[in-house]
Amino acid sequence: MEIPAELRYSADHEWVRPSNAGMQIGITDFAQDALGDVVYVELPEVGAHVTADEAMCEIESTKSVSDIFAPLSGVIAEVNVALEDEPQLVNESPYGDGWICVITPTEDTALADAEMAALLDADGYAALIAEDV
Repeated sequence: MEIPAELRYSADHEWVRPSNAGMQIGITDFAQDALGDVVYVELPEVGAHVTADEAMCEIESTKSVSDIFAPLSGVIAEVNVALEDEPQLVNESPYGDGWICVITPTEDTALADAEMAALLDADGYAALIAEDV
């Protein structure tokens, strides 16, 4: 199971990577494996306000429909429109081409800092999923 060291992780199996537009978000290798073959991704709307730990979109797989939770509060700055035609990218490249959106973190720096601090590093995430295996 791939767990890149440079990313931060939520307990809900989303990852966070700093990007030019804000914080890029996707689901982990563990999550995509548990979902099975992804057949549809309902992307969040650009400009929508999201709150940490609340559902921001859905992924449908051959097994189920699952909510994807915002790991950070802020505004959706960008979405990965390639997923509309190629939802399988979530399975094929969860840390690359299968990213879901970019969130511009809230302007409340204390809240943004607290939310980032609450995310797990790679070792913490590895320990979390070890409990689920």
